[in-house]
Amino acid sequence: MYTDLVMEHFRNPRNMGVIEDADGVGEVGNPTCGDMMRITIKVSDDVLEDVKFQTLGCGAAVATSSMVTELAKGKNLDEAVDITNKQVAEALGGLPPNKMHCSNLAADGLRAAIEDYKERRAKAAHN
Repeated sequence: MYTDLVMEHFRNPRNMGVIEDADGVGEVGNPTCGDMMRITIKVSDDVLEDVKFQTLGCGAAVATSSMVTELAKGKNLDEAVDITNKQVAEALGGLPPNKMHCSNLAADGLRAAIEDYKERRAKAAHN
């Protein structure tokens, strides 16, 4: 059902945890399946210096969260915000069709964290 890479990221997730002094936080969920993700980012000179996740969900949700952090870390914000659900799934060697919604959450969570960072920065600039 799952590729070896999906299972590897599920068993040994990368970047799991929380950045306590995060520059941006993205929280997303899928009420249909119950998956919930929280992605925290640390930004330096518009580059994602660190990306961490917390996920409550199935193996695919954990694996896609792990993979999206790997894909995003070290990228500038414009590159990271363009990471798609399809790219996350492809990087894992594919997902079963009934689990594709999990990869949607990972990319959405990353975009939400970047958006939160940009909103915080805009507010700080106006103060």
